[in-house]
Amino acid sequence: MRNTLLISSVLAAATLFTVAGCSSNQAMKTTDGRTIVTDGKPQVDEDTGLVSYKNAETGQTEQINRDQVKTMGELDN
Repeated sequence: MRNTLLISSVLAAATLFTVAGCSSNQAMKTTDGRTIVTDGKPQVDEDTGLVSYKNAETGQTEQINRDQVKTMGELDN
């Protein structure tokens, strides 16, 4: 019984770490030529037209107008 509980706990922890590690950096290219690297996937607010993201360089949460974003894509880490 203890072995089953231990194995289940280890598998659950491994699954949690695997899922948590799937967050990848994204690159947003702006209409003025800048490239912004984000930590995780940016969130688009359809009501306001703003894209919220965590800047990978500064760690700060920032926003940019969706009209200023030319492309968004996942980076190969």
